Amino acid sequence: MNGIIDLSVFQVLLAYIFIVLLVVILRVKGIAREKEVLISSIRMTLQLILVGYVLVYLFESMYPLLTLLVLLVMESFAIYNIIQRAKSPLSRELKKIVALSMVLGTLTSLLFFLFVVIQISPWYDPQYFIPIAGMLIGNSMTGISLGVNRLAEGMKDQKTLVESALMLGATPKEAAKEVVDSAFDAAILPTINSMVGMGIVFLPGMMTGQILSGVSPVTAIAYQIAIMLGIVGSVSLTVILFVQLGYKSFFNERAQLKTD
Repeated sequence: MNGIIDLSVFQVLLAYIFIVLLVVILRVKGIAREKEVLISSIRMTLQLILVGYVLVYLFESMYPLLTLLVLLVMESFAIYNIIQRAKSPLSRELKKIVALSMVLGTLTSLLFFLFVVIQISPWYDPQYFIPIAGMLIGNSMTGISLGVNRLAEGMKDQKTLVESALMLGATPKEAAKEVVDSAFDAAILPTINSMVGMGIVFLPGMMTGQILSGVSPVTAIAYQIAIMLGIVGSVSLTVILFVQLGYKSFFNERAQLKTD
């Protein structure tokens, strides 16, 4: 295996040619998105540079409290982002369910993955703990974001059908089943589709990064398979927790749809 090719600052800057071309095309076509493209590109660059230096410090310091602090920041940001990105206002109860589902689902999956599958030692080793936590929490955040919007929109758009089912004697669980199933599908399908195309349509980022850094493709594949199964498990668990608890927030104690 050849060693990794170190990229100079100039080589990294060359990659920005794609952004320049994109901005020129947007300007020529009259699509007013140049500002968003430039801001997101600069923001991404600054964030990655900053996190790179932070990770170097964390890997060298190996403090368990720092590892837990990073995990807390990841979870908090993910929950905040889900609530902020919701297309319609969420009730306080639904926000609590989002937080509970994210924390329980991702932590359960993370602990199983680190201590049963990878078997890291020490338990707080940031080289494994932080990247794997980031992948599980990030993908679960995306899944619940999709589920939140579909559940809220479904309960609103199908309010008449749900109320009709309740009047015919259905329980809240039975009346909301179609909406809950739709929310689960919306949340989990992107992850399933990603797995289906993996290895044929595209090489995943984690595997590509390992191969580029000189790791054997066989080792990279083993890690990729394990992490994808971990992601599917984490997304599924968090979404199942959310939809099974979330639909109940739309009903009162008398099994009626809430009006607010």
